[in-house]
Amino acid sequence: MRKTAVAIAALALAACATTPPVAQAPDAAPAATPAPAPALAPAPSVALMKEMVRQLSSDEFEGRAPSTASEPKVLDYIVGQFKAAGLQPGANGQWLQEVPTVEITASHFSPLVVKGGARPLSFSFGDQYVAASYRVTPRTQLKDSELVFVGYGINAPELGWNDYAGIDMRGKTAVILINDPDYAAETEDGLFKGRRMTYYGRWTYKYEEAARQGAAAAIIIHDTFPAAYGWNVVNSSWTGAQYYVQSANDGMDQTTANGWVQKPVAEAILKDAGKDLATLTAAAQRKGFKPVPLGLKASLSFDNAIRKSTSHNVVGLLPGKTRPDEYVLYSAHWDHLGRCTPDARGDDICNGAVDNATGVAALTAIAAAEARLGPAARSQVFVALTLEESGLLGSEYYGANPLYPLDRTVGGVNMDALQPGGRARNYAMTGGDKSELTDLFRAELARQGLVETPEEHSERGHYYRSDHFSLAKRGVPMFDFSRGTDLVVGGTAAGEAASQDYTDNRYHAPGDEYSESWDWSGIAQDVSLYFALGRTLADSTAWPNWRPTDEFRAIRDKSCAAPGGC
Repeated sequence: MRKTAVAIAALALAACATTPPVAQAPDAAPAATPAPAPALAPAPSVALMKEMVRQLSSDEFEGRAPSTASEPKVLDYIVGQFKAAGLQPGANGQWLQEVPTVEITASHFSPLVVKGGARPLSFSFGDQYVAASYRVTPRTQLKDSELVFVGYGINAPELGWNDYAGIDMRGKTAVILINDPDYAAETEDGLFKGRRMTYYGRWTYKYEEAARQGAAAAIIIHDTFPAAYGWNVVNSSWTGAQYYVQSANDGMDQTTANGWVQKPVAEAILKDAGKDLATLTAAAQRKGFKPVPLGLKASLSFDNAIRKSTSHNVVGLLPGKTRPDEYVLYSAHWDHLGRCTPDARGDDICNGAVDNATGVAALTAIAAAEARLGPAARSQVFVALTLEESGLLGSEYYGANPLYPLDRTVGGVNMDALQPGGRARNYAMTGGDKSELTDLFRAELARQGLVETPEEHSERGHYYRSDHFSLAKRGVPMFDFSRGTDLVVGGTAAGEAASQDYTDNRYHAPGDEYSESWDWSGIAQDVSLYFALGRTLADSTAWPNWRPTDEFRAIRDKSCAAPGGC
């Protein structure tokens, strides 16, 4: 039976006294925060993490691109480290879970043609619209599909909101606004959490919901402020190869086509229908909005070149002592970009030291520390995931094909791009207070003398852009948090400068390389938190749920209500 928020909070506070404190790593910089309690638990090894990051980000592994000649070398190395850490094979007696993928590269795009208004309209691919198909088919064709403006394209029963109310979308194309109805709020108050983006605001959700509604296609209206990025990002992301997890039906349950149009294009289409985009947008922001048929029909087409391949997740297991059929999941993605655009030195390997050799190293160091500490009550699963950089595909495949039942997976932690640098005074929960895991997080911060601060740029929806999301959207609460910029040495000025330096000079570039000069004290602080939170969850009897109004609450409730669930 699940515990209430009050009960889990009490458990977390009790953990302050009963959970073995995490030791300061011997080679990490001393903390200026209050001294921790006497060390009883083995700290995750910084020495191990250093060596793993050095090796995983070496030129020998050529940037760890999946389904290339370097993948077997990467997998062999991670499996060897998992074995040395004391893990057992976690994929039905094997170390590897196959992840079948499909690459679809579209070409020969027709214009997007809209008819039925005062005059036919035609829009060119790339600068005015982009499109792709999730369907594995050599040609995509949308012909004379009725256009329907569906506001934000949201169906949220828990909020009493349905932008598709009263319309049959079969054969029709949904025209959809980006983000969610209260994105422009200054605060996080509101039905859709104000300026904080919810899953309903993400473009991925909008395509998924359109498919559930039976739509033939879905077109999102791009607008830079609510999207949090310009048309150049949309254009660059949608004009090359697209990657998907292979499905049994080759994606034929998805829409025929998904795409985006520039805001001026949408304005022109609506004007041709005798409508005004600003007026319809204002109406869509109010509860009770109904979809608006536009009296227009759209057509487009393109060819698809298809390539299928297989990559792998690496899975290890520490069986639980008293409740081995309950699971806590730890994850980090091993893949990166491989060879990429050369820098000024001619270096064309995106080594991915921070992103995400650090996460895999932390995953292994926590596993080794857990093995030394001895079995927890619950089983602990450690997964090094593939294809995160291609759209969270490794975690998506695990979520759709779990090796351990999701209704018996209590929760977990995901580690992605741990930044070198000093210790911080503050941490932020990515996604905000979404679940009862926040109660554990706050109790552990208090125990370690740290403070919680709000997530920076909550309007960008970072919670929905890393591997934990593939589990979250299936109901499993996952920890994802970030070290704050208020550093013990240097304060916020130093923290913000370091963050900006990485973004400007190393992120997704050949400059993301390992250096012997790294300050590991901040990473050690991160990993100590992940270690303590994971162990608390693994030794507890709680089944943390999402907050009552969270978009994933109904999914968790349903899985827990099933026989044997939660």
